[in-house]
Amino acid sequence: MTHQTHAYHMVNPSPWPLTGAFSALLLTSGLVMWFHFNSSILLILGLITNTLTMYQWWRDIVREGTFQGHHTPVVQKGLRYGMILFILSEVLFFAGFFWAFYHSSLVPTHELGACWPPTGITPLNPLDVPLLNTSVLLASGVSITWAHHSLTEGNRKNMIQALSITIILGLYFTMLQTSEYFETPFTISDGIYGSTFFMATGFHGLHVIIGSSFLLVCLLRQLKFHFTSNHHFGFEAAAWYWHFVDVVWLFLYVSIYWWGS
Repeated sequence: MTHQTHAYHMVNPSPWPLTGAFSALLLTSGLVMWFHFNSSILLILGLITNTLTMYQWWRDIVREGTFQGHHTPVVQKGLRYGMILFILSEVLFFAGFFWAFYHSSLVPTHELGACWPPTGITPLNPLDVPLLNTSVLLASGVSITWAHHSLTEGNRKNMIQALSITIILGLYFTMLQTSEYFETPFTISDGIYGSTFFMATGFHGLHVIIGSSFLLVCLLRQLKFHFTSNHHFGFEAAAWYWHFVDVVWLFLYVSIYWWGS
């Protein structure tokens, strides 16, 4: 890398993909052990190794992009394409859940009572907590856009303030969804309705947690002066991801909570 004559980043050998794969194996195996044998040792070990891998891998990427100057415009373009493809894969991931939901709800079988929601299911009120959650996520979409504009204009104070508001709204959403799960009159084992509801909303909730952690890392980086008005792809990727989470929730709310009820 010292004497390179090109703008591309030839990444040094790294142990983190290997430790990441190993920690993912521990995590999934630990979940199986916890579900079936009520043993949480493997799960805790998986969470610890996964957290350590994330910290060290992200630390290396921050060092390469911010301090060593390896994230040239050409490299940033590649990162942008990679993030776009990742979000596209997430769209297809959620498309499977929507497919399952509409496949079952548009033509409900006689086992479901030939109606939707199925006989015996009491759906949640879409004008209650789900509507509040929708408002919270829409507000967070506004605040993350405010943060992005503040960053491009070099307004550090407003950027930190708007990004902090977005993270707080994301945590509030997670708390509301957790409380909602405790109050649902049905479970994931209640047929196709329970399965599609908890799989779709649960994975969305996981994505909100991932997005919140993404934004929290960006806030810490902003506090350490890592971003400039023209070199901030780390934050931009987090903003794209957050907008994706917002849009998916709108489809979930309209489909499952409102129309599906």
